[in-house]
Amino acid sequence: MTGTPHEWWPARLKYEAGCNRAVLAEDTDPDYEFVYVDIGDVTQGQMDVVHPTTTFGAAPSRARRLAATGDIAVSTVRTYLRAVAEVPESDEPLVLSTGFAVLHPNSGVVRRWLAYYLQSDAFVSRVVAYSDGVSYPAIAASRLMSFGLLLPPPNVQQAIADFLDEQASRIDRLIDKQTQLITTLRERRAAITLQTVTKGRRANVAHRPSGLRWAGDVPAAWDVANIRRYATMKTGHTPSRSNSEFWNNCTIPWFTLADVWQLRDGRATYLTEETATRINEAGLENSSAELLPAGTVVLSRTASVGFSGIMPVPMATSQDYWNWVCGPKLLPTFLLATFRAMSNELGSLVMGSTHKTIYQRVAASMSIVIPPLDEQQEIVDFLNEQTSRIDALIAKTDEHMALAKERRAALITAAVTGQIDVRTADRMAEVVA
Repeated sequence: MTGTPHEWWPARLKYEAGCNRAVLAEDTDPDYEFVYVDIGDVTQGQMDVVHPTTTFGAAPSRARRLAATGDIAVSTVRTYLRAVAEVPESDEPLVLSTGFAVLHPNSGVVRRWLAYYLQSDAFVSRVVAYSDGVSYPAIAASRLMSFGLLLPPPNVQQAIADFLDEQASRIDRLIDKQTQLITTLRERRAAITLQTVTKGRRANVAHRPSGLRWAGDVPAAWDVANIRRYATMKTGHTPSRSNSEFWNNCTIPWFTLADVWQLRDGRATYLTEETATRINEAGLENSSAELLPAGTVVLSRTASVGFSGIMPVPMATSQDYWNWVCGPKLLPTFLLATFRAMSNELGSLVMGSTHKTIYQRVAASMSIVIPPLDEQQEIVDFLNEQTSRIDALIAKTDEHMALAKERRAALITAAVTGQIDVRTADRMAEVVA
């Protein structure tokens, strides 16, 4: 079967499902307990509700949408992410962010079919097209519910849902295996980095306790010292936003939270000089921001805490980063490898409740291990060789996983729009082969 089946009829989403019927009132008991589900907890077809309970008084103000088992959550923000999933069973009440539209399918609609339909390109492409905003696209729930759709008879909805449950689960198992492989590869990469940065590559060395939780024993010839003995610590800053003169004709690269994505992967050595925002000479001269030299090592202190990179050209940063200008006895590439070896340690240094950060006194007190310069270079060269192989495997696995997700999305779209007849066994075999 190709094209739209003649027995399907046009309908509107608002007549086939309710939307946001249950919300928490502003006068809800502050001690009322529930599991909060935010946008990041939902991916295509999957909702993560394995979280500790919170209370209404402690939860974010956007925690308002009550959801029951079998409801369907559709993200109305960052709509390109396809964050659509059925609400699973839960021992605790579930409350979703106001960034979701919570749909309640009517009795004549098979909820699993509707959940798949809402994940399809046929639906998502319209949601994205009618979203407002560029960096953070969003759509009103009322507009979303006004969309039309072609509704199959209930028995066909059931057949499509059964077909997709089987075929999508096969693809999901493949994606899970690839995700596990990437986790294993990243753990191996981290282990190699930690082992090499703290032990070196030379076999016959004496060891002594370093006094560092993250390093253990280190070769006797290596120094263990406060990082400031070998590098100058600098902080970033933001020129005054109220002075327009600081934001005209900007040419100086300025690394901010908008660029933190560069650090999250943990693979790239150097930042890109094409920062999202730049500042000018007047802003630099009239603020605490500094133009730091190429080779400065950047460490995120807030978003993506602990991730790091090296400046390829002179740059300034916002106050969201600690920056180290290495002295003559410390290679920037070795300090970068050290920060990456310290990932767990850096995470434990984060303080604060609402604003989590690595405070200056804490960052300034960090100790590291320092081999002689020739060994630093030897370690960096070895790590480049070893980790590049692992990174190639990760990239290949990422590619396979992306293709599997594309195939899943295409299969869902074809099934819910009637491009394939899932009731025909030989056609089914052809589709999934």
